[in-house]
Amino acid sequence: MMTVHKISNLTGVSIRALHHYDKIGLLHPAEVTDAGYRLYDDAQLERLQCILLFKELQFPLKDIRDILDSPGFDREKALEQQITLLEMKMEHLENLIRLARTIKTTGVNHMNFTAFDTEKMDAYAKQAKESWGHTKEYQEYEQKSEGRTVQEGQQIARGLLEVFAQFGAIKEDDPGKGPAQEMVKKLQDYISNYYYTCSKEILASLGEMYASEGSMSENIDEAGGDGTAVFAAKAIQIYCSR
Repeated sequence: MMTVHKISNLTGVSIRALHHYDKIGLLHPAEVTDAGYRLYDDAQLERLQCILLFKELQFPLKDIRDILDSPGFDREKALEQQITLLEMKMEHLENLIRLARTIKTTGVNHMNFTAFDTEKMDAYAKQAKESWGHTKEYQEYEQKSEGRTVQEGQQIARGLLEVFAQFGAIKEDDPGKGPAQEMVKKLQDYISNYYYTCSKEILASLGEMYASEGSMSENIDEAGGDGTAVFAAKAIQIYCSR
C-alpha cells in the first residue's frame, strides 16, 4: 500500500488533484485509515495511469470516469496506447536533443526543421481519442468541427481563452455575484456554439477539471492571470448548483 504522498511523488499528480479525484469518484483510495490517511494499491495505480492517458487526450474528468467505469472498458488497450504515446514523445525529444547538439557544433546553416514535426504523434493521439469517443458530446464536437480549417479551429480556441481572460479581469469579485455568473453563462454558450451542447452537468464537470491543477488550469491562468482557473471553477460551481 502507498500513501497519497508517495503516489504523488511517483506520478507527478498533485495531492490536491488526488483528493479531488477521490471526491468526484474518479479514483478512490483502496483504504482510508482510522487516522484519515488515504492508501493506494496496485489496482488504483493502474487506474491512475489510465486517467493520465485520457487527460493527455483532453477528455473531461467526467468522461474519463464514465469510460473507466463502463463494462466494456479495455484496460490493456488503454495502457498500450499510453506506452505508444510515451515512446513517440521520447523519440520526439531525442530528435530535438540531437538537433540542438548539431546546432551547437555546426551552427544553423543547415538546420533541419523536421525534428520539430509532431504530425505523427498528433495523428496517433487523435486516433486513440477517437477510439474512446463514444459519448454524444464528443460525437457532436466531431460534427461541428468537421470541415473547419486549422486557422478556424485556432481562432475558436483563442476565443475560448479570451473568455477566460475576461474571467481574470474580475477574479477579485464575488464568484456568486452578477458579473461572474454572467461570465459563466457566456462560457456555457460559447462551448455550446462551437464545441458541443454544454448542459449544467457537463459545465460542472468542466469546472472541476479547470481547478484540477492540470494543463487546462495552467492555460486558463496564463490567459487570465494566476488564480483565474480557481475563480472560474468556483463561479461555475455556484452557477450549476442554482
